[in-house]
Amino acid sequence: MYATTEITSPELTSDNPIHQRLLMPYHQVAGLLSGHLLEVGVGVGRGLEILSQHCTHYTGLDKNQPLIRQLQQSHPQHRFLAQNIPPFAGLESNAFDFVVSFQVIEHIQEDEAFVKEIHRVLKPGGQVILTTPNRKRSLSRNPWHVREYFAGELIALLRKYFPVVKPQGISGSEKVEHYLAANRASVQKIMRWDVFNLQYRLPRWALQIPYEVLNRLNRNRLQQSDDQLVREIDHTDYTLSEDLDNCLDFYFIAQKAS
Repeated sequence: MYATTEITSPELTSDNPIHQRLLMPYHQVAGLLSGHLLEVGVGVGRGLEILSQHCTHYTGLDKNQPLIRQLQQSHPQHRFLAQNIPPFAGLESNAFDFVVSFQVIEHIQEDEAFVKEIHRVLKPGGQVILTTPNRKRSLSRNPWHVREYFAGELIALLRKYFPVVKPQGISGSEKVEHYLAANRASVQKIMRWDVFNLQYRLPRWALQIPYEVLNRLNRNRLQQSDDQLVREIDHTDYTLSEDLDNCLDFYFIAQKAS
């Protein structure tokens, strides 16, 4: 039901390279966590089991009410809230040791209010770890995203509220880059039909269904052309990098003043 190309399914083989890319930050952040944790943008609960093992209390926040309802039923020991954000309604100030938010901020209209709310709910000295796509590596307009960022834009936004910002990126192995090269070639073939540059002229809502259909067809085609590669890509094929220009996603850690 939720296996859209934007959410990405852990079960669909054609989604595996993207699923593993989204799973990597959960493994990366696990050893850093402790105390009370807030995850903003839970989605399908991709990293819930990983995160919950490394904190004393987990709270998950997402706008998707059916998903949140399912997660609350299957994980009654944790707290889940369904709401449109920002603000973070019902969450006290200075309540969390850590906030994680992976691939969410690009979907938020009021991104500064979003960052301000994260700052509000963090304890003094608390940290937020967030990821978001690197705009320089995007192949086309993603109509599910309100915006995408260049590194300097995201650093400047976070520094409005956080005195310490550590910017890093997520890069892929040779296997990942081989998959991405095939994807790039396929997307370019599709984009040749957009002679009027409609992807940037039409409103986002008008592009979402065509984008979803073409993206799913493209992922299926990539799997058919090299099934072994698609299956073999693992979260360990994605690593942290200092190369902010060429990374796939940004992986930023920001710390609230003590």
